[in-house]
Amino acid sequence: MSFFDEISKIDVDKFASLVDSRTDADVERAIAKEGRHTIEDFAALISENARKHYLDVMVKKSMQLTRKRFGRCINMYLPLYLSNLCSNKCTYCGFSVLNKFKRVVLTLDEVEEELQAMNEMGYYNILLVSGENEHRCGMPYFREVLPLTRKHATYLQMEVQPMSTEDYAELKTLGLDSVSVYQETYHPDTYKACHLGGKKADMRWRMETPDRLGQAKIDKIGMGALLGLYNWKVDLCAVAMHVLYMREHYWQSNLSISFPRIRPSAGGFQPHSPVSDAKLLQIICAWRIFDNELDLTISTRESASFRDLLLPVGITAFSAGSSTEPGGYAHKGKYLEQWTVNDDRSVDEVVAVMEQHGFEAVFQNASTTYFKNVSA
Repeated sequence: MSFFDEISKIDVDKFASLVDSRTDADVERAIAKEGRHTIEDFAALISENARKHYLDVMVKKSMQLTRKRFGRCINMYLPLYLSNLCSNKCTYCGFSVLNKFKRVVLTLDEVEEELQAMNEMGYYNILLVSGENEHRCGMPYFREVLPLTRKHATYLQMEVQPMSTEDYAELKTLGLDSVSVYQETYHPDTYKACHLGGKKADMRWRMETPDRLGQAKIDKIGMGALLGLYNWKVDLCAVAMHVLYMREHYWQSNLSISFPRIRPSAGGFQPHSPVSDAKLLQIICAWRIFDNELDLTISTRESASFRDLLLPVGITAFSAGSSTEPGGYAHKGKYLEQWTVNDDRSVDEVVAVMEQHGFEAVFQNASTTYFKNVSA
């Protein structure tokens, strides 16, 4: 039995009414609760009652839990886009095969150039990202790229097409530490409507990826939904259900949650259910209270001012100076970006803000902790 089998037993749309039915007493109980929370607790934490009457309390509780578990260190990571080549037909993504533009897969020499540029920016926590094309950007390519990347990285993450348990186990031997795979939406009809072709159209295959990662004993597994594709209450409760499942079945792996909102990209997709800044702040607090061991990641999709606001609340992983185009660090502007960066500040500008708020930016794995010297 996989998580796909578990969630297929229920009507996920009922999560919306569960959230809407939460009372003040439910919210108070969820905030005060110690230990493992339930789906009902999470629903209370993202409810309208929680936002209207308890958001200040949630922010304070989230900050306390984050400082207790993670201290004042923020892990800095940077995405390296290996390819904009993709075989999927996703209505919301700039890399969709439906969009016509020049496609590229970086050569090993180009990857080396990118890695050197990233190291010069201070980064050694590297996230490899690619469009989903297993023929030109699959295991044979990764067998060459990972050992090269590991020479420049103390922590190596990937966000690529879902693969088999055996492939993940092999990549682990090549230095892979973490894999992120976002379900996008857990609502079957919406998933089908947004994924018109390619292997990503197979909802089961994608949703069972965290199971395969857990079976391969990957150190950290990143999960989440793309906020805006469907009712955010439904998708977030489904992610919470997924987190509880992973905690029960694959407790050896750490978990990370991201909460990306749809950004402008080629194709001009418009979000179905937009999430406001106030709601996203509430969502981050809800995740921290729900599971205080989760890594919570915020990317440059969000604006500079909003990211600065979120910094002390519950975030543990941050990017800065990001590029979402292949070759975007050594040769910026050469190829199409996947989505538009919202916070375009330099690394030093972001780190300076962190230090003003009493945080330390960690640019390497905790075992070889390195704090970037802004004045250097």
